[in-house]
Amino acid sequence: MTNVLHISSSPRGDLSESSALADAFLTGLAETRPDVDVEHWDLWDGTLPEFGPDYARAKMAVFAGQEPTGAAGEAWDAVRRTFARFAAADAYLFSVPMWNAGVPYILKQLVDVVSQPGMVFAFDPDRGYTGLLTGRRAVVAYTSAVYGAGRPTSFGSDFQSTFLEDWLNWAGITDVTSLEFRPNLAVADADRRRMEAHRRATELGRTYLRERTAA
Repeated sequence: MTNVLHISSSPRGDLSESSALADAFLTGLAETRPDVDVEHWDLWDGTLPEFGPDYARAKMAVFAGQEPTGAAGEAWDAVRRTFARFAAADAYLFSVPMWNAGVPYILKQLVDVVSQPGMVFAFDPDRGYTGLLTGRRAVVAYTSAVYGAGRPTSFGSDFQSTFLEDWLNWAGITDVTSLEFRPNLAVADADRRRMEAHRRATELGRTYLRERTAA
């Protein structure tokens, strides 16, 4: 069985465009791979720890080859639990709305919590970083209300996909597929574009893991 972890970073619930796009993908996936186990992780549900002073002390202790103790040790235990939940997945589905040209801060918080030595990466003074999450793949559902490829910079810039995909690649996840719904809400055909984006997402879901199995 393949485990898919759906990580949603929108606080808008049923009104979220990015979650709806991800759900369209999951609808197609369920049609052809009903055996797949999908876990939904709403990053706004209060389970994600903050990466504060104790966490920073713990990280630097680990870098120095020491075991964190006291409050730092408790913080590191929370990091380990969060990473274990993240790393248990075989594949990822991220639903990511654009916030101020980037990603929601809650998603950056997840990145900061799990990006730890010996978990997401290894480091060598001569060779630099090596991502440790190899053998996994990811689908990312991106949405934005105004920004879109080919529009002038007065409609915004994209530090959303560039940030997340750079981090995924750095972590060792290089098989990344993107879905987009960027309608520009000033135009009249947003509903048509939404339907087309959901159609593409559902079709990708139908073939996604089937193609992986065939390969």
